Amino acid sequence: MEFDPESLKFDSNGLIPCIAQDVDTREVLMMAWMNAASVARTLGSGKVTYWSRSRQAFWVKGESSGHAQTLAELRFDCDRDCLLALVRQVGPACHTNRRSCFYTAVRGGAEVEIMEPVAD
Repeated sequence: MEFDPESLKFDSNGLIPCIAQDVDTREVLMMAWMNAASVARTLGSGKVTYWSRSRQAFWVKGESSGHAQTLAELRFDCDRDCLLALVRQVGPACHTNRRSCFYTAVRGGAEVEIMEPVAD
């Protein structure tokens, strides 16, 4: 059966959350939004393409930073309302220059940064 991006369950703004995970290490890198067109572009090009809610425009990960994500596999959950992109990440995934956007933990009731920025 051929995959149809429109079969996914998008929210009222036409968006669906997408978690990016490193295909080799399984490290969770980031979460961003996609619409049906960005899902189709990602599948067509192999370059992970998100939808920027603030700019109302497509956002190809790494287009300006060089920290690109190449798609290894796209999965969706049982409810079809969340995506998991298994990616090959070049450089840091986070705009703060960290490997992952999930660099802050709650430990003992306090926020603790558990990951340093990557050195330039």
